[in-house]
Amino acid sequence: MERIWQGFWQLSDPKIWIASTIPMFIAAALSYGYTKTFDFGWFVLALLGIYLIEIGKNAVNEFVDFQTGVDRFITEDKRNPFSGGKKTIVDGKLSMKETRIIAVLTLLGAFIIGILIAILREPSIFWIGIIGLSLAVFYSLPPFKLNYRGMGELAVGLAFGPLIMCGTFLLLTGTWNWEVVMAGLPIAFLITAILWINQYPDYEADIKGGKRNWLVRIGKENGLIIYALLYGGAYVSLALLAILLKNPIWLLGLISLPLAIKSIKITKKYMNDIPKLLEANQKTIQIYMITGIVMTVASILTFNI
Repeated sequence: MERIWQGFWQLSDPKIWIASTIPMFIAAALSYGYTKTFDFGWFVLALLGIYLIEIGKNAVNEFVDFQTGVDRFITEDKRNPFSGGKKTIVDGKLSMKETRIIAVLTLLGAFIIGILIAILREPSIFWIGIIGLSLAVFYSLPPFKLNYRGMGELAVGLAFGPLIMCGTFLLLTGTWNWEVVMAGLPIAFLITAILWINQYPDYEADIKGGKRNWLVRIGKENGLIIYALLYGGAYVSLALLAILLKNPIWLLGLISLPLAIKSIKITKKYMNDIPKLLEANQKTIQIYMITGIVMTVASILTFNI
């Protein structure tokens, strides 16, 4: 039982829940600025549902990547915190069967929470939840296998950006507007940048395992251009938000620009030297967090200035 619990905790990987926590906090801040009210109970329930989807997605990705060999093809010299999934099956912490059971139970739990919210709070949440669950399941699972067919990057950007933002705002306000969709764009670009740079350590294993993400399709050198463009998209989106919402606080998100430039330079220099490349992976996550904090503050003030 202790082995299974350790494996579940490793598979859950709570430290990466920041990816979904940040857009939910931004949307909650926007909703508070918009309505001057905040329903803590419904927000926590929705947060629990999102976390369960994340765990379920991790579990599905784990057993599919083990089956295809992607996780098993990671050589010891390239193994690091950003490569090879959660490594629960490879490390013998969980079996394939146990991982599948975790996937079913967590995704079922998320579905039940979505149904409760739809019945008791906001019916439209059901369809947003269905889209989110579908993206989580079919990110790796056949027949779609989005991240094996060059659609994983789009799925992640959509899910963690506009989808979570609109869903949270709708839950807390009973409506949604274009400001929420726009606010989802910087997050969409930055979470995709995290996924993008995290594909570098797995590059050779992904090729061998048939995972045809876009980095595999265009190569590491061309991938650097996309990495830079993702940062550019995030910063341009922040500037547009500042202009359209007439709130200059959004521009504070640009304080992470020096970190972005540094991470691009590191990637250019060390894209084939994984231990040294990891600094770029870390900086991309830091940029996501810094931008998220700034956007949360700006969101609260958007309808108050």
